[in-house]
Amino acid sequence: MNGAHDLGGKHGFGPIDTSQQVNFAHEWEEQVFKLTLACGMLGQWNIDESRFAREDTDPAHYLTSSYYEHWLDGLERLLLEKGLVSEQELTERKADGKSTLSAVAAGQVPAILAAGGPTLLDTDRRAMFESGQRVVVIDDNPRTHTRAPGYVKGKTGTIIQHYGAHIFADEHARSAKKEPQYLYSVEFDAIDLWGRVTAQAPSVVRVDLFEPYLRAEPVT
Repeated sequence: MNGAHDLGGKHGFGPIDTSQQVNFAHEWEEQVFKLTLACGMLGQWNIDESRFAREDTDPAHYLTSSYYEHWLDGLERLLLEKGLVSEQELTERKADGKSTLSAVAAGQVPAILAAGGPTLLDTDRRAMFESGQRVVVIDDNPRTHTRAPGYVKGKTGTIIQHYGAHIFADEHARSAKKEPQYLYSVEFDAIDLWGRVTAQAPSVVRVDLFEPYLRAEPVT
């Protein structure tokens, strides 16, 4: 979706702060991270649903909240939507003891994380684009999850790599359906994205984009 979370490539936010040398600035952040992983392993939602749950937040709240506050907000939303907890349980911070789900044993976690979640799928449909082809990113404003960043929408780039068909994140977030869509690496000239830049040498940006985000560049 287009929203306050889509800050990549936006002007006015300054450089990315890379000074933090630890994964978690506060103990509660690590606890939220662990809790999110543990609840995700219950198998009641997928990674794209969890991303959308963090994105679909009041813009003012999102912009004044920290990264792991976004994670906590998203987790609470999913737990409520999937019926795993009630509003009363969250408010009182006390379970009613009625859950039928079992947590993954701690000893199984390393193997699960190491295996990851493969996204490559088979499809009989032929890819629309090939390496070297010029494409335009469709400039739309979806109300649901999308992996197309706003700063490339409406811009023209070049296909430089084809990754095959993968789970289409947009549909996966909406319906949990594993719909295959081709995925490409598209290269953009930084000047085309942001105008004149101060770098001494030309620079490019490469973005992985699903086929439904793209259309062929019009022939002139």
